[in-house]
Amino acid sequence: MQDAPSPSTPRVIDVGGLQALIEALRRRGRKIIGPTIAGGAIIYDEIDGVRDLPKGFADEQQPGRYALRRRDDDALFGFAVGPQSWKKFLHVPALRLWRASRQEDEVTVEATAPVNEPVAFIGVRACELAAIAIQDRVLMGGEYVDPHYQARREGAFLVALNCSEAGGTCFCVSMDAGPKVSRGFDLALTELISGEAHAFLIEAGSSEGAEVLVELPGRPATQADIDAAGAVVARTAANMGREMPKQDVPALLMRNLQHPRWDEVAQRCLSCANCTMVCPTCFCTTVEEHGDLAGVESARDRRWDSCFTMDYSYIHGGSVRPGVPSRYRQWMTHKLATWHEQFGTSGCVGCGRCITWCPVGIDITEETQAISASEQVGDGHGKS
Repeated sequence: MQDAPSPSTPRVIDVGGLQALIEALRRRGRKIIGPTIAGGAIIYDEIDGVRDLPKGFADEQQPGRYALRRRDDDALFGFAVGPQSWKKFLHVPALRLWRASRQEDEVTVEATAPVNEPVAFIGVRACELAAIAIQDRVLMGGEYVDPHYQARREGAFLVALNCSEAGGTCFCVSMDAGPKVSRGFDLALTELISGEAHAFLIEAGSSEGAEVLVELPGRPATQADIDAAGAVVARTAANMGREMPKQDVPALLMRNLQHPRWDEVAQRCLSCANCTMVCPTCFCTTVEEHGDLAGVESARDRRWDSCFTMDYSYIHGGSVRPGVPSRYRQWMTHKLATWHEQFGTSGCVGCGRCITWCPVGIDITEETQAISASEQVGDGHGKS
């Protein structure tokens, strides 16, 4: 976990220094997780070193579309975000909670112990840091703590990344979640490429990060280096692919609960739950019981679930939200409005994954803009 930012001076390292960083973290017993290419996408998985990073690749993202393309340079982080988030490693998709076995008249129940595996995440963007902070608040910030999430979170060392590339569906600026990292990291990188020069500005955000930083080959950053890193972030911020309306979005949505737009979007929505599966902040789960035919062993598993599934809101007698319009409205109003009431922030960080990975290209920013625009023209549809 991160403590107060360290006052250590930013440094500049080259690609060899990035490899040295990975090796320094591995010497501390950490498994290294970073971006790599598999199945035609940039995903997060265990990596051995710099050679596993997506060198020279970018991604093209639009509603319902994702493709890799070659860049004209050797950038290691010259892409936006892929279908996976770091949630995969902290709030895992499937978890055995306990298993029970019976021998004659004796029943033994064995709970699954939380796993505190030392890991290092390489390339955590500002929107994803914001998402991790949201899940921290939800899953271990109150009276009831998820011990499995807490153990994995406390074992994570975060190497953040200031974005140099905005995707076609990104809108983190609208959500005040990027593209510059500001807190919640151990080390932060900014990739700097100019002609043949390829370097990284690196700064510490925790005492452990500062300890690692002094081990790396490199030099102190100059003001020119710092200005170059600032220019990278400024360029990314100016090239967002989407934006939210510049108004009070929670109030907008809550006074438009009967807007016809919910029915219009439901005609396209497949209720497939892709948007919630790729979302870095969604945390809904369900539990399943499994037993053998002999009645000797049983187990309870937890897995990700979604408010888009019919069964998620099922109570005795039926589902509370049987129709697609009500399920889409529940997801969008919770994410952008009632999340504020529960947790004090928006539940959206503007990463754009829900737009890119929707099979029919539904765009959460477009839907919000449409409801906002209807009020501007005074069509009278919005009031509940």
